[in-house]
Amino acid sequence: MSQLFSLTIPPVASHPGGTLVCTQPAPAVYLLTLTSPPDNRITAPVCRALLEALDIVEFGYPPGVVVTTSGIAKFYSNGLDLEHAVKTDGFWALLYSVWRRFLSYPMPTVALINGHAFAGALMLATAHDYRLAPSPRGFLCVNELLFGAPLKPPMAALFRTKFPALAYRNLVLEARRFAAPEAVAAGIADAVAEKPEDLLAFIAARDLTTKAKSGIYGVLKAEMYHELIDYMKTPGLEGHDARFDEAQAHEAERREFGKVWYEQWLKDTKAKL
Repeated sequence: MSQLFSLTIPPVASHPGGTLVCTQPAPAVYLLTLTSPPDNRITAPVCRALLEALDIVEFGYPPGVVVTTSGIAKFYSNGLDLEHAVKTDGFWALLYSVWRRFLSYPMPTVALINGHAFAGALMLATAHDYRLAPSPRGFLCVNELLFGAPLKPPMAALFRTKFPALAYRNLVLEARRFAAPEAVAAGIADAVAEKPEDLLAFIAARDLTTKAKSGIYGVLKAEMYHELIDYMKTPGLEGHDARFDEAQAHEAERREFGKVWYEQWLKDTKAKL
């Protein structure tokens, strides 16, 4: 397997950095392997490295298939570092630009999920055209429910657009962990990958290396997902964010009035006893 290029991911906050290495396991197959210990958290430097790698492949090599995977056995990625995301100016716009790039990329993209893919990691994989679920180990999960974090409008739109309604509900409202066979059955993943050869077999079965040759693949994707992409860039993003913030403000107000009403109801009820 020949190495085409390697990008250095600089350290940030508590993260030591790492590498994003592009290899070519077969003609016109570009495998991007992220290794950023301990669990491939998605940080601003990781986002920038992904964007740079996608540009290098698009403008420096013949059309083919782009695959992302992990050099860490246990994790495809453990998702976002939320503290880093909140404290980093421009992080959300940068993250969404990565998703937009995959959603409109002019070649087929495959997420070779070879370990756990939680929360933001599954969002990244969902922005790809295809997902291969890990076997025998590794879960696909959206666990925001468990640690009390909302899904921002672009996040919810990504899952709502890409997955069947039942899978969306089970992912988001149950925080269900999907093993590979369940993920495929639910429409979250396209196939199971038990060994590296499964990736090449998947690509060959769909003749994916030829799809970008006509030069129209990215245009077709961008139009297919134009409503989803609108959630991820201005002015659409600003409108959806404003709607979301207004809904949260109304909910906070409702809860505050609800507490007051309940306390009064309790007082009145006790007075009648």
